[in-house]
Amino acid sequence: MRKVHTSQPFLLCNKKIFFTLKDGFHVQKFTVVGQYGTHIDAPIHFVEGGRWLDEIDLKDLLLPLYVIDKSKEVAANPNFILSKQDILDFEAEHGQIAEGAFVAFRSDWSKRWPDQDAMRNLDENGVQQSPGWSREALEFLIHERHVKAVGHETFDTDAGIPAAEHGLVNEYYLLEQNIYQVEVLNQLDQVPAVGAFDFDCFPSLGQGNWFTCPCHCHLTINKEKESGTEIGNSLEFDLVVPPPHS
Repeated sequence: MRKVHTSQPFLLCNKKIFFTLKDGFHVQKFTVVGQYGTHIDAPIHFVEGGRWLDEIDLKDLLLPLYVIDKSKEVAANPNFILSKQDILDFEAEHGQIAEGAFVAFRSDWSKRWPDQDAMRNLDENGVQQSPGWSREALEFLIHERHVKAVGHETFDTDAGIPAAEHGLVNEYYLLEQNIYQVEVLNQLDQVPAVGAFDFDCFPSLGQGNWFTCPCHCHLTINKEKESGTEIGNSLEFDLVVPPPHS
């Protein structure tokens, strides 16, 4: 069984020490900027009446994972937009995406982290040159494959150029469908196209529309074999919390 931690570490995190063991106990306060680093977007982030984070069912946070690798296309064209045909091509090779899945768009954009200029990739006019999802791809995944969530390595659902022209219309659309997404994913190149699970968790703070994902990992099921005979499946995982940058 292989475990891959797919969160970026916190870059904007302030730590304040209230008490130390000299006082009898240790108490700290951490302040983290929201919507930064790897994070979950709940529907309420954009949509009036959408679900808050604490209203997402626990069963919807552990999902079969599908990773659509378009890293070569993005390397050739940073403005690449993932289409419905890309999904159909993926399914032709790996099988149909199961209902209730988490689908991730691998672009290898995360390799630009933590360089914020490289992540934004602005042109001379201040327009972000970055990849994203097409509307038809999202419609297909949500209404025909009935996925529970999607994720990507960039800051936004929408590619940079159409976002500059029309706003974050695909992100609005996605969250209007009452599903969530995870942004600024990391290490998708270490995860198989199929056969893994996505596990998302976050501190429970009551009503929240986002949260940086301190615990976000992908899990791969191993079929254990002995003398050529399959003896069972194993599934286990560790929650790995990345240390804050000082």
